[in-house]
Amino acid sequence: MRWLKFTANQTSSWGIVEGDRVIAVDGDPFGEWQRTPRTHALAEVKIELPVIPRTFYCVGLNYLKHLKEAANKRGEVPNVPDRPEVGYRAQNALIAHDENVIIPANATEQIHYEGELVVVIGKKAKHLTEANAMDCVFGYTIGNDVSERSWQKADRGLWRSKNADTFKPMGPWIETSADLDKMETIVRLNGKESNRFHTNDMLFGVKAFIVEMTKYFTLWPGDVIWMGTDGASPNIKAGDVVEIEITGIGTLRNKFVAEK
Repeated sequence: MRWLKFTANQTSSWGIVEGDRVIAVDGDPFGEWQRTPRTHALAEVKIELPVIPRTFYCVGLNYLKHLKEAANKRGEVPNVPDRPEVGYRAQNALIAHDENVIIPANATEQIHYEGELVVVIGKKAKHLTEANAMDCVFGYTIGNDVSERSWQKADRGLWRSKNADTFKPMGPWIETSADLDKMETIVRLNGKESNRFHTNDMLFGVKAFIVEMTKYFTLWPGDVIWMGTDGASPNIKAGDVVEIEITGIGTLRNKFVAEK
């Protein structure tokens, strides 16, 4: 099932995408809900963020190729993680499908983008095991991890390089029936493919992260986990459009514009 948060006729609600139509739903997918007779053409609705997470988790250096390329750029030997580790991002950075990423006026040309699988948690979970870790997963969506690399190098933390307003596009919807093993991530810049990789070729998969995370804290419905990326991206500029497609989910598209 494909769950969409959308606005039509100045009213926002949840809906189910079926073909090129959206069927409005009373309630929400994390609780009780029922279909309504209200339907809209998908092309005519405003797609909103699929979820605003209570906690926004992220994974870094979770693909070997990406890890090696990052180390090579620094002139270092790759330090391959031996266990899952997780970080955090800020809600203010989130924007929806087809909304603009704003390049700050004082940013350098080192603006990069990364296509990521996003795991959406569907129910409260703590102390999960490999046998039941996936039970808390509601579905998957797509993220574009935008970074200002000069700030990332200059600062002691990632407070602005990863978390500036609009730096975390996510969407367009939540797919509940996607198959991790069949997923491929394809990234396009201005319509031309810039990166492609098997989405599930992670150093540590979704299950491993959920097991490790729930040893220490509770996951809640609507929490998201961004699972990292493979490969590298070139510098981008105002006017560029990035599309991230993940097999079985869909395509997230956002334009980059200069701050006015």
